[in-house]
Formats: sequence, C-alpha cells, structure tokens
Amino acid sequence: MWASCAEHVPPGATRPTLKETFPRNGFSGYAAHLEITIAHGKGETVLPEGFKVQGDSDAARALEKAGFILPEADAGAGPTSETTATEAGATTKLTIPFVPLPKEPGRSALQLPPVPIAVSRASGELVTVCTRPHEIVVEDPIANERDPKVKPNPPPRPQREEWVLAKQLAAGILIGAALGLIVAWLVRRWMRRPRVVAAPPPKLPWVAALEELEALRRSSLLSEGRTDEYFDRVSDCVRKYLGARYGFDGLETTSDEMRALLARVRPPVPVLPQIARFLADCDLVKFARLQPSEADCLEAIERGEVIVHRTTPPAVRSEAGAGAAGAGGSSAGKQPPPARPSGAEGEAP
Repeated sequence: MWASCAEHVPPGATRPTLKETFPRNGFSGYAAHLEITIAHGKGETVLPEGFKVQGDSDAARALEKAGFILPEADAGAGPTSETTATEAGATTKLTIPFVPLPKEPGRSALQLPPVPIAVSRASGELVTVCTRPHEIVVEDPIANERDPKVKPNPPPRPQREEWVLAKQLAAGILIGAALGLIVAWLVRRWMRRPRVVAAPPPKLPWVAALEELEALRRSSLLSEGRTDEYFDRVSDCVRKYLGARYGFDGLETTSDEMRALLARVRPPVPVLPQIARFLADCDLVKFARLQPSEADCLEAIERGEVIVHRTTPPAVRSEAGAGAAGAGGSSAGKQPPPARPSGAEGEAP
C-alpha cells in the first residue's frame, strides 16, 4: 500500500469499480490527464467537495516527490467530471490533469503515485478508493529540435477582476434612486392630500339679524317702490332670528305655532306681546294682500330691531359699545345657550 493514499470502505459498503487510463508519454510542463471511469450507485456522488490534495497531506507530498504538480483549479485547468445514469446505477468519468516536472533535463521516467478518490454514499458516509500507479516517459518540449531558439511568451489572456468599490457605488446609487422616488411620491401625495379647512364659526343670531336688517335698510327697495318685498324680507328676518334664538325653525313655523312655542320659553320672553302683534301685522299684509306703504315698511324694520335688541341675552346687552353686532361678537364665548320651550321632554315643537 502506497503512503500517498489509504482506502476506506465502511462496513456494508461496496467498493466502486475504477477504470483508469494515463498516457505513457508526455512533455515536461504539459498536463497529462488521468481519466477514471467509476461505476457506483445512483444515490452516490463522486468527489462531493471537489478534488482536493492539500499541500501538507501525504498525497501532496508524494506527488511532489514523484515530480508532478496539480494545476490551479481557479485558472480553468481543474478536474472535470461527467455522470451518466445507467440501469444498474451511475457512471462518472473523471479527468484529472497532472503536470510532470522532472528535476533533470532530458528524457525522464516518472511514476504517478496513487491518488485518493472520494465517493459520498446516500447515507452520508464517505468511501475512499485509490487509483493505480502509472508510469510515463517525459521528454523536454525542445528535445527534437537541433538548435532550439527561445520562444516568446504566449499571448496574454483577458483577466477580469472584481471591482468591489464600483459594485458598491452602483448598488448605492440604485438604492438611493429608489428611495428618492419613494420619498418624492410620498411628499407629492402628502402635498395633494385634502386640506381640512376649518369652517368659520356661525354668527350669533342677534348679530346676523341686525346685520341683515341694516343691509335691508340700506337697500334700494323702497326707492324702487318694492314695498311688499321690503316688508316680507323684514318679516322673514325676524322670524328666522326668533327661531335661531329659541331653538326652532322660524321660517317653517306658523304664527300661532311660534306664539305657542315662545309662550313656553323660560325665563319668559320679555317682548312676547310685541312679537305677537308684529306677527299678526305681517300675516295681515301677507294673506290679505295689502300693499304696505313706505312708512309701514320703516315702522316694521324699527319694530324688528327693537325685538332683536330686547331678546338679546342680558350679558350681551350689558357690554359697552355702540354697535350691537360688535357687542355680540365680543361676547360669543360668554352668552348662555338658547332658551328652550319648557314643554315635556321629547315634545315636538
């Protein structure tokens, strides 16, 4: 048994069958290929980790002592294998290059020592078998030349190196561009979001009523002779104010219903008789189709302003100031909630 290789066949395993061929002649510095055909089971793998002969192993020392080296597998000259399935199992053909480098020039007879071949079984166990020793006669490449000349170096082969920095920069640029697009999309979506516009606080009923009556007083309805429209708008303004002030729909409530609702307000409405007479006069003009005069219109608007002023909450009336609208606006946070009719809870107005 050669010291370069030690076979190992686990109990119960069958040693694979090897068929080997190796050239008898070769040239120094040129690879000689050892071809091995291995018959094994279907679930077995030849050289599961590749063909490795470590520099400090017995096989590596035996190869070096015999005058052989293994070419670098990373340079494209490593061992090759091809597996073919058969009915009985599988057949793997290995081709392993060995470069003979005799120590002396001229013709040399070298012997390739046995090399280990590993086969992985289906159970995970490893079977190690050894090849036979092979003899080869090695000649110098220029042995047949009478006056050999120095030959130039072979043409260069392209070699590609991994440019790590460029790869990292390219990856960073792509990631940055993707993140930039996502951020731009999010910002654009955020800029186009629906804006919540706070609605202005509603005007207080007495402020709105006084502004509407003042606008009606400055209108050109009387100069144009449209007294009926003037009188009707005064009536609607007062009705709308009373409804907003005491919590009902003043424009959709009849005069009788409005008087009944105002009579139930607590504390009592201070000008309830004046309101009742105002509503009666408005109904007379509206339903009797009387044509009010300019004086009637001016009297109606003054009566409407008096009703608004007299029903304004006391806290607002006590504020100093000439304008009722400004006084009402400055005390918006102090005025009590509108009075409600004192009828039974849940009773519809």
